[in-house]
Amino acid sequence: MKKIVESIFNFTLFQADSRVITRVAPRILAALFATVPLFSALSVQAQPYPNKPIRLIVPFAPGGVTDVSGRIVATALAKRLNQQVIVENKPGASGNIGAQLVSKAAPDGYTLLLALDGTLVINPHVYERTGFDALHDFAPIAKVGDSIIIIVAHPSVGVKTLAEVVALSKSNGKGLEFGTSGTGSITQVAGELLKQRSGANLVHVPYKGGGPAAADVVAGHIPLAFASASSVTQFLETGRLIPIGVPSAKRSVVFPNVPTFTEAGVQGVELNSWVGVLAPANTPDAIIRQLNAEINAVLGEPEVKTQLQGYGIIAASGSAADFAAEIKRDFDLYGPVTKQAGIKAN
Repeated sequence: MKKIVESIFNFTLFQADSRVITRVAPRILAALFATVPLFSALSVQAQPYPNKPIRLIVPFAPGGVTDVSGRIVATALAKRLNQQVIVENKPGASGNIGAQLVSKAAPDGYTLLLALDGTLVINPHVYERTGFDALHDFAPIAKVGDSIIIIVAHPSVGVKTLAEVVALSKSNGKGLEFGTSGTGSITQVAGELLKQRSGANLVHVPYKGGGPAAADVVAGHIPLAFASASSVTQFLETGRLIPIGVPSAKRSVVFPNVPTFTEAGVQGVELNSWVGVLAPANTPDAIIRQLNAEINAVLGEPEVKTQLQGYGIIAASGSAADFAAEIKRDFDLYGPVTKQAGIKAN
């Protein structure tokens, strides 16, 4: 560019009188230099995606299952894309703050959301305002995996099956308390759905996380808890908690000997707590397809599968359309459940 400008300027010196040079040359130079940013922008746009770091927003604090799964995927994805994938924690309002941030981001593939199901399919039903439209403000990319939910009991309760839990709760005038990771959590929804499908007399006790809920059952302060596998595995292995059942469609590979609710005789309680990656709505289809393919490839790596399973997450695979359909299905399922249960977040 510099040589072109010099050539034009030298040519002008020889072809025009001094008065014209004085008047015209600066304009020519200014016009040419003004095109430099344009050429630079076109050059960046012409580079294949991604050509700069990608932000993966985790709408929860560091250290939880969602955060850890996001970091596992981000590390492996960065290697495949040959580009940084930077995890940024934006906690608050059960994931609403981080999700809202992504919903308002430029739809260019450089700001993504690592979402837990509750944020997208439960929060809109229990919060008066979330700051985003769960079904229209995002473009689903890929499901990372399913986090296993299990109902457990303290040994002193004297129950080993779901049928015994239901029967005991009905015979007890006060019902049986069950702890969860909080109001509006997927674990509360699982408990409320069990109540609605079986007629069990269960009383919800919210905690600030699945760990504290499990700890109170271990201590004998409450009889039951609905929790993620990562919160209770160590207690199940030592016999300090009794596994009762899993509300998934099929038995978990983590707890292969624990029956599903359907096997235990309670129909219509099939749900998983999933984690997945989404982009802002209107992100180009080509970018969605590319990221879906790369994330599925990452989730197929044995090391990634093992790492995720260590936190109770079973790696998934599927198209963006599959993930979008699951989000819509869960959104429609949990709405009536939360309404009937009267669940409202503060």
